[in-house]
Amino acid sequence: MAKLSHFDPEGRARMVDVSAKRVTHRTAVASGRVIMKAETLRRIVDKEIEKGDVLGVARVAGIMAAKRTGEIIPMCHPLSIDSVEIFFRPEAKRCEVYIETQVKSTGKTGVEMEALLATGVAALTIYDMCKAIDRGMILADIKLMKKSGGKSGIYIRPAEKEKDLKKPGSNSAIRNRG
Repeated sequence: MAKLSHFDPEGRARMVDVSAKRVTHRTAVASGRVIMKAETLRRIVDKEIEKGDVLGVARVAGIMAAKRTGEIIPMCHPLSIDSVEIFFRPEAKRCEVYIETQVKSTGKTGVEMEALLATGVAALTIYDMCKAIDRGMILADIKLMKKSGGKSGIYIRPAEKEKDLKKPGSNSAIRNRG
C-alpha cells in the first residue's frame, strides 16, 4: 500500500510539499448518477422544472465547485485550472441522469479532486432543483474514471478497461447548451 503523504512523521496532518514536482499536463474524468422517478427525468429533459434549466444550472454549479476545491477539501492545493467540462446524459430506461466531468490543468498536482467535487456538486444541484417533486432521488456512483499526468502516470478504472469508455463530449453525452 502506498504511503499516505498528508501526515508528518508524528502523524499530524499537513499539506503535501509539491515544490520539487515537475509541471505536467494533468487530466481527470469523474462520473456519477442521479437516479429519480421517470416523471422527474421527463420534466428535466423537457425543461419543465419550475426553478429553471436544471442541467444548465447544475453545469455552472459543478464548474464553480471545481474552481473552489482547494477551499473546500482541507489538504487540496489551490490550482490553476485550464478547463472544466461537464456533460449530462439522461437515460430514460434507467430513470437517471449520468454525469461526466473532465478537468484539465498544467501543474504540479493532479485534478482528481476537482473532477470528483464538480460531479458531486452537479448531482447535488440536480437534487436541489427537483426535490420539490422527488425527494427520493439517489446520488450514486461518484467515482474517478481516469486520470493522466504526473509521476503516477495514467489510471483507468479497472472495471471500465473492457468497456468503451465514453469520451467526454462524445455523441452519447448531452451538452445541454440551452
